[in-house]
Amino acid sequence: MGPSAGGARGGPARAGEGERISVLVILGPTAVGKSQVAIDAARRLDGEVISADSRAFFRGLDVVTDKVSPPARQGVSHHLIDVVEATGRYDAATFRADVDRLIREIAGRGRLPVVCGGGTLYLGAILRGIFAGPSADFALRRELSAVTSADLHARLAAVDPPTARRIHPNDRVRLVRALEVHALTGRPISSWQAEARPLPYRFVCFGLVREKADHRAAIAARVGAMLQHGLVEEVERLRAQGLGRADQAYRTIGVREAFAFLDGELPQTELAEAIARTTWSLVRRQLAWFRADRDVAWIDVTGRSPEDVAEEIVRRFRARLSEGGTDAGET
Repeated sequence: MGPSAGGARGGPARAGEGERISVLVILGPTAVGKSQVAIDAARRLDGEVISADSRAFFRGLDVVTDKVSPPARQGVSHHLIDVVEATGRYDAATFRADVDRLIREIAGRGRLPVVCGGGTLYLGAILRGIFAGPSADFALRRELSAVTSADLHARLAAVDPPTARRIHPNDRVRLVRALEVHALTGRPISSWQAEARPLPYRFVCFGLVREKADHRAAIAARVGAMLQHGLVEEVERLRAQGLGRADQAYRTIGVREAFAFLDGELPQTELAEAIARTTWSLVRRQLAWFRADRDVAWIDVTGRSPEDVAEEIVRRFRARLSEGGTDAGET
C-alpha cells in the first residue's frame, strides 16, 4: 500500500528494472559527520548526493540545520536541499516519489546515486516502505496532545506492542500517529507497515557512529558554532517572514529553542545547553531506529577523518557490488 511514485520518466521503476541499480546509502545520527563523508565518497565513485536530512529540505534553515554550504558541495551535485519554503510542508510520500525519480535519473546519466541523511521517517519511506494511511484527525490529535508521553506509549503498547517497542517513549509525533491510525482504521500501524515495500533498488547501507563522549563533545561544539554563526538571528528573520509554531519547520531542533529565547521563556545562558540536550535525545531515538535494521554495516568514525571513512566505504561498497554480481558500470 505504498504511495504512487511518479516521476519525469513515466512513473516508478517496474519490477526487476530497479533491481539493476545500486544505491549507496550513508546514514547515522545527527552530528556524526555524514555529509562530508558522502561528498568524499561521491567524488570517488562519480556519484550525486540525494539528501535525506529531514530539515535540509527547507529554504532558509541554513545555520540551524548546519546545512552543507554550496562551496563544500562543489563538484558533487546535491538534490532535495532547499526544495520547500520554511513555511511549507514536505512529507515522506513526496520524498519517496522524488527519490524514486532521482535514482533513475542519476543512474541514467551513468552516475551513482548516494543517499545521505539521518531523517528516519524519510529513510524508512525508501528502505522499508510506507503505506497510504488515513488523513490526520485533528480533533483526535488535540485530544491526545493533553496526554503525557508515558500514557501515550502505554496506550500504544496495549493495542500495538510491536510498534510500541520500536518507538521511543518520548517520540510524541510517532506515538500520536500510531494511535491515530489504530483509532481510524481499527488495525495497528504495524500490520499496515508489514504490507509496505521498499523502493525496488539495491540499497547498500553504511551507518556512521561515534563513541558517546566524543559524539556529545561534537554536538556541543556544533551548537556553539551555530550560535556564533547567527542561529538566533536566522530564526528571528524566518519568524518575521511568517514562520510560526504550527509549521513543520518549527519542530527543527534549535528553532523551538530560539523561539523560546526570543519570547523570553529561555535565558540566553541556557540556550546552548537546551539545544544540545534536545539534540542528544534525537541521537538516541535515531540510533534505536537505525539499529533495528540488520542490513546496515556500521563504521565507528571516532578520531577518523572524513576522507579516511569515505575511502573505507568506497572499498567496501565496491566489494559488495562484486559479491552481488552487480556491474558497477550500471550505476
